[in-house]
Amino acid sequence: MDKRILLSHGAGGQLTRQLVDDIFVKYFNNEALKPLSDAAVIELPGSRLAFTTDSFVVRPLFFPGGDIGKLAVCGTVNDLAVSGARPLFLTASFIIEEGLSLSVLDKVARSLGETCRTAGVRVVAGDTKVVEKGHGDLIFINTAGIGVIPEGLDLGQHSIAPGDVVIVNGPMGNHGLAVLLERGNLGLDSGVISDCAPLNGLIEQILGKAPGVKMMRDLTRGGLATAVKEIALGAGVDIWLEEPSIPVDDQVRGALEILGLDPLYMANEGKFVIFAAPEDAPEVMRILASDPLGEKAAIIGQVAPGKGSVLLKTMLGGTKILDLLAGDPLPRIC
Repeated sequence: MDKRILLSHGAGGQLTRQLVDDIFVKYFNNEALKPLSDAAVIELPGSRLAFTTDSFVVRPLFFPGGDIGKLAVCGTVNDLAVSGARPLFLTASFIIEEGLSLSVLDKVARSLGETCRTAGVRVVAGDTKVVEKGHGDLIFINTAGIGVIPEGLDLGQHSIAPGDVVIVNGPMGNHGLAVLLERGNLGLDSGVISDCAPLNGLIEQILGKAPGVKMMRDLTRGGLATAVKEIALGAGVDIWLEEPSIPVDDQVRGALEILGLDPLYMANEGKFVIFAAPEDAPEVMRILASDPLGEKAAIIGQVAPGKGSVLLKTMLGGTKILDLLAGDPLPRIC
C-alpha cells in the first residue's frame, strides 16, 4: 500500500526526521548537509559561511505579535545566528494565490522590510509566482539566508560534554499558542502575543563575551523537547531538564492545560537553547538578563554521560522521558 504525506511530516518531530532520513538524505547526502543543523557551514578560501533556507506557510497570515513577513525574516536570521554566523543577506520568494488583495501583500512586504532593518540584513534577490485561485492559500514565502562565521568559532553538538549547562532565553510556547488562538475557533482569549523576534543581536553579544558556549538551537517546530532530544541523540549524551526551572508564562500554561497541549512541544519564534560550559553560565545569564529578549532566561538543565536520552525532573518530583514530537498538534505554525 502506497504511503502518503501527512501533516505530521511537517511538524518537525518523529515523522519529519523519518522523512528527511528516508527520502532527502538518501539522495542529497554530502559533508555540508550531514549535520542537518539550522544552517550549513560552507568553507571557502579565507572565510566560513553559514547558509540556510526556509519556507513559511503560517495560517493565519497575521497574528498577535507578528505576521508571515516578520516570521520569514526572524526564522531565517535566527537559523543563521544560532549557527554562530552574523546574518548578512536574504532572498525572499513569494508564491501568491490569484485573488489576493494587493493591500494584504503590501502589508506583508512592509513588515518583512521593517524586520530586515531591525535585524540588520538586506533582501538582495527574490522571485514571484502566482497560482490559480484554489491552488494555494493566500501567500507562501520561501527564503534563503547567508552569513559569515567569525574565525575560530566552532559551534556544534560535537562540542557538548557532560557537565555543560542548558539555558533558555525565556518562556516557552507563546508563538504556538498565539497562532492557535488567532484561528478563532476555540473560544479562548488569553491575550498571548507571539515571541517572534530576530535574535542575532543578542546572540552576537553572547558569543563575543562567553567563549564557553558550545552550541545553540532555535526552538521552532517541535519546541524545546524535540530540539533537545535531537541534540542528545547527535551528541551521544543524556540531558536532564528541571521542569520547575523551565519558564512558561502563567496565561500560556493555563490555556495549554485547557487544550491538553504541552508547552515543551510548542513552537517558539524568539527562543533558543544554549549549551555552555558551567564556568561561563553566569556570564551568559548576565548578558541575557540585560536584554528584553532574554530578561526571563533560566538555567534549565545539565548534560550527563549517556546515549541520547532526555529526562525531565517533573514538578511532582518524578522523572519523565522526553522524545521527539509525535503527531502534529498544530499544523501550519510557521
